Amino acid sequence: MYALVDGNNFYASCERVFNPALRTQPIVVLSNNDGIIIARSNEAKAMGIKMGIPAFEIKHLIKSQKVIAFSSNYALYGDMSQRMMQIFGDFTPDVEIYSIDEAFLDFKGFELTKLRQMGLNLRKKVDKYIGIPVSVGFGPTKTLAKIANRIAKKHMKDGVALIDTAYKIEKALKMTAIEDVWGIGRQHSRFLQKNQVKTAWDFTQLPQDFIRKNMSVTGLRTQMELQGIACIPMEYVPPAKKAIRTARTFAQATDDYEYLAESIAGFAATCGQKLREQKSAANLLTVFVRTNKFDHNKPYYANSFTIQLPATDSSIVLIKAAKEALKIIFRPQHHYKKAGVLLSGLVPAQNRQLNLFETGTDVKHKKVMQTLDLLNKKHGYRLMKFAAEGRFGAWQLQQTYRSKRYTTRWDELIQIKL
Repeated sequence: MYALVDGNNFYASCERVFNPALRTQPIVVLSNNDGIIIARSNEAKAMGIKMGIPAFEIKHLIKSQKVIAFSSNYALYGDMSQRMMQIFGDFTPDVEIYSIDEAFLDFKGFELTKLRQMGLNLRKKVDKYIGIPVSVGFGPTKTLAKIANRIAKKHMKDGVALIDTAYKIEKALKMTAIEDVWGIGRQHSRFLQKNQVKTAWDFTQLPQDFIRKNMSVTGLRTQMELQGIACIPMEYVPPAKKAIRTARTFAQATDDYEYLAESIAGFAATCGQKLREQKSAANLLTVFVRTNKFDHNKPYYANSFTIQLPATDSSIVLIKAAKEALKIIFRPQHHYKKAGVLLSGLVPAQNRQLNLFETGTDVKHKKVMQTLDLLNKKHGYRLMKFAAEGRFGAWQLQQTYRSKRYTTRWDELIQIKL
């Protein structure tokens, strides 16, 4: 049996851990630069606030404090997620971290009669040690565990659902809309609905030839998973990314080259850090810029330039290449709203093809990068930066409503007054 454990309204729940007075208040969390709504508490959902809408549409609710808004605080959410995942490991060693707030747990060999109580114990321990409410769904496949988790969240008062018999599988599938099935995207769900496939149960009754023809092997695998045949194995080590991208939409459009150059340098340095974390090296670096396409009073301009590199994971090399690419595509008459850096052609760092003319510089860069990453990991995210990024980092996000990073910054520890 598999379990899918999911932190309920995770971002909003993280904010509530350190401010219990908010536990009954409508909460929304905003995206980078406080642009759109990316998370909502149940109270905010009940008010009809939709996911993905621009924040300015509910500005009057935020100003009147009928809705409490928070800027995204990824340092806090990431650390809370890590702590939560560690607790999952206390119940089974086989844990696949699926996203920041979700994980699959493999309970192969465990007694079925004890799983429900185990789910309740897991919820209790996470609530006690982390303060995050979670839902737990058990199923014989990962896809069915996903459905069980949805049922646990929406229909079970104790937050735990177990699908362990043919009768329960049929009942669960009949109450699950086809668009809510894990692995069936928006395009396929529209196609299936046009063919009178409304629920997950309807999907399991389709001929295999029909699914193979219209949805390939992936659709057939999903059907088998829904029928209780496990086809998707656990992934204990996330696969390395094929490309790494860092980009930002600026709070205000700018024609300042130095501002853009510092931003691009910051993006390149961040990409370099991500590159080293997954032990890869990049052969290609692309810089892209664009103006605001919604500003009809000014001409729209978008451009990009790619530079080929000797496979590298050095932020020093990446920053230099990124600034060279920016010089080529920068046009002073335009005001830029968005810019970014993309690394591609990724290869394992230990297997990279060495340059014939490679010098000792690469060895020095490696030592510098190791020291930089160690200091930042030990003392705080991006505590140490390159001079090219500017003193304060021109690309820093607008975070008007950000809470403190209580668990990762010594200077932002929670204070209790007695």
